[in-house]
Amino acid sequence: MSRPFASSYLAGEAAARPFIPHDFRDPATRAARTRAAAGRRAAPALVAVLRAQQAAWAPSAARTAHVEALAAGGAAVVATGQQVGLFLGPLYGFYKAASAVAVARALAAETGVPCVPLYWLQTEDHDFAEIASATVADRTGAPQRLALAGDDQRLSIAHRRLGPEIARLIEALGELLPPGPAADETLALLRAHYVEGRPLGAAFAGVLAALFADEGLLLFDPRQAPVAALAAPIYRQAIAGAGPLEAALRARSTALAAAGFETQIEVRPGCALLFFHRGGPAGPRYRLQRDGDGDGWILAGCDDDAVSDEALAAALEREPLRLSTSALLRPIVEDTLWPTAAYVAGPGELNYFAQLAPVYDHFGLTPPLVVPRARFRCLDARTRRLLATLGLAADDVGRPRGELYARLATGGATPAGAPDPAAVRAQVASQLAAVDALARSLEEAAPPLARAASRTRGSVAHALERLVDRYVHALAERDGVVRQRLDRLEAALAPGGAPQERVYGWPSLAGRIGPAALKRLVMERLAADPFPTRLQELAP
Repeated sequence: MSRPFASSYLAGEAAARPFIPHDFRDPATRAARTRAAAGRRAAPALVAVLRAQQAAWAPSAARTAHVEALAAGGAAVVATGQQVGLFLGPLYGFYKAASAVAVARALAAETGVPCVPLYWLQTEDHDFAEIASATVADRTGAPQRLALAGDDQRLSIAHRRLGPEIARLIEALGELLPPGPAADETLALLRAHYVEGRPLGAAFAGVLAALFADEGLLLFDPRQAPVAALAAPIYRQAIAGAGPLEAALRARSTALAAAGFETQIEVRPGCALLFFHRGGPAGPRYRLQRDGDGDGWILAGCDDDAVSDEALAAALEREPLRLSTSALLRPIVEDTLWPTAAYVAGPGELNYFAQLAPVYDHFGLTPPLVVPRARFRCLDARTRRLLATLGLAADDVGRPRGELYARLATGGATPAGAPDPAAVRAQVASQLAAVDALARSLEEAAPPLARAASRTRGSVAHALERLVDRYVHALAERDGVVRQRLDRLEAALAPGGAPQERVYGWPSLAGRIGPAALKRLVMERLAADPFPTRLQELAP
């Protein structure tokens, strides 16, 4: 059975090593990649775009110094990126930013090379539904979803602006958060940037820029005409080499499967690693797919339009912003434009970086270090008290309810007159021993019945054990207090069975702890270990 690549990579297993060539755990490899990246220099036109974008935020001496380091040359970039979600999106986007800062500091300290953290705003993407909502725990701890009005247009997020409902959503957020200075500070920061008429990307970037002003985190929006012009040669190469790239990616998928790993991103037949914007740069975005009946391209998902080779070449020459990258080409553009020493990746990105070596080879690039972002689970005081009361560890939360009920029911909370679960299990074990003895005597007396006796014993054992599990589950369900406590723990730590950091938005913690306090907790952990591979706990 295949499995995700990321878990094997994080564990340092030998099976994962061939797929991401540079091991971030090795200090010598980190130093070599950092020095090699610093030997490249970003184009002056690109630095000019970056400088102009930083000017949109409140002054930051650290940010200015980082821009000038890139302008001067001899500096390396530690990049990360994320879709620009409502109110900073899920917590892991914030953790990515903090990780990029920490990795840049660590590499600079190890090598003496100036290292600059850069957050690539993924504004090219068009999946509005994925970024249009934020989930926040209300004052009882239950998850609540806030969402922008949606539609099914395929517009890049860069071309979407906040509507009039944003003020109402911020007010609704204020009603969900516990009142106090932490909530007031969080709401004030969001109100300053999530403003009607502002682009979604600018609102997201403004909050991150304010949070990480002292650390000099650079915010880069690639959906700009000068950036597209610099990326146009990459686009041309991707179009010309669409067939060989597809073949190389399919071979890579075969190699991953042979090693027991899943392929994160499907290799689509006949598709380039690019999207085309119908009608102009701000138009809907469709994947380019080679027309099987001609020399041009169809727009996958768009039934009534196509692009000839000549029209595509003209767009690349005159208006390259009419093209944008897929997930498998975006790293190539990033690492061509910037002197990237390392990319800070989440688990999903680790999975698709395992696919990317042949794409880097095609473009004649050396891949950067791929460093896992920090993963955190926050246990506030109430959650810690609930865990202690139930005698559970945080890792227990999210396990099957039946398993947890079985553990908790043995603690003595049995209703009056009801059999104790431990006594029931002991009685079942005794009865099974009698069934075993009967089965053995039947086998000795009539050997042809051996298989039937064994099957019967197994069926009886399974039925009895299932009955006891259902009994234990029913007892726990009768104990409403236990059920409610488990409900609260799951809502806090594993809502819907998913990791906390993938469900709750940044305001859910910042609005309870305070933006500065949350950042301090995270940065302190990262200062101690900037290259973590395991989930860590925060206990404010």
